[in-house]
Amino acid sequence: MNELIHKLANNHSLSLEEYEALISQRDEQSSRLLRELAVKTRREIYGTDIYVRGLIEISNICKNDCIYCGIRRSNTNCERYRLTPEEIIACSDEGYDLGFRTFVLQGGEDNFFTDEILGGIIREIKARHSECAITLSLGERSRESYAFLRDCGADRYLLRHETADKTHYEKLHPSEMSFDNRMKCLQELRELGYQVGCGFMVGSPFQTAKNLAEDLKFIETFKPEMCGIGPFIPHKDTPFKDYQAGTVELTCYLLSIIRLIYPPVLLPATTALGTINPIGREMGILAGANVVMPNLSPVNVRKKYELYDNKICTGEESAQCKDCLNNRMRKIGYEIVTARGDIIR
Repeated sequence: MNELIHKLANNHSLSLEEYEALISQRDEQSSRLLRELAVKTRREIYGTDIYVRGLIEISNICKNDCIYCGIRRSNTNCERYRLTPEEIIACSDEGYDLGFRTFVLQGGEDNFFTDEILGGIIREIKARHSECAITLSLGERSRESYAFLRDCGADRYLLRHETADKTHYEKLHPSEMSFDNRMKCLQELRELGYQVGCGFMVGSPFQTAKNLAEDLKFIETFKPEMCGIGPFIPHKDTPFKDYQAGTVELTCYLLSIIRLIYPPVLLPATTALGTINPIGREMGILAGANVVMPNLSPVNVRKKYELYDNKICTGEESAQCKDCLNNRMRKIGYEIVTARGDIIR
């Protein structure tokens, strides 16, 4: 295991079989070594800086019916909402005053947000805060849509691939959703000049060590600017409600591996980590992550954007979220920085 880990740290590449062995044969010693090398690698590039993103959850209305997701269209218990363009822009104004220089507009695939409406929001935020980066996380759209939004000023796009195995993908999604189209969207985003983020759930139903190895190989070849991974957490109103959640341990282990695969990658310590362990986000940072994403959404809608059960930080004001995370990071020797937080290659 030590030889494999050092090989990864030196070459940033392993075979599919070696990745699978690294996962299935892990122990505390291999975990410790991976953490040490991942933190050393990240510090060489980013020091102790932790980039902060202002998350604005613009809508929980979604045309899709992903089996694991709490805002899937068939969930009749979900209280739906949609922020107005004016509310979204107001969130960015508040975030700017708090020191945020990247805004993440995230939501379900809501047909209300046409190119024209989204483009207007992006242009207005850019007009007010030209030095800020705008990240979109709004699912699958056409190449023409991605191109238009890029022209309007969008800088980054997060589209989690969820799994790099087609058969596994089909077990997590309804038949009208296509693994091939998801991968096509990621390639088009790259071709259009976005900084692209992908990612996957750790411990999702039917997932195997081989599936995770395929995810790691995909990240190795695609080299995303960002990679968002977090533990699968079941939602009470989905068919997967009785499935076991993923673990902080395996998520952090994989964060360390991803840092060694592609050293400059921007890696969030996700809200899901903090949801299943009170210090989960700190554990993510100590495993090699370097991004946190406080919530800038209006407090009255935060509980409604429930992809999984028991999401944290649903009752805090934006300033509280940022201050809380800042204090948490300082306690483990890191500092939230006010910057766009671009990838350093």
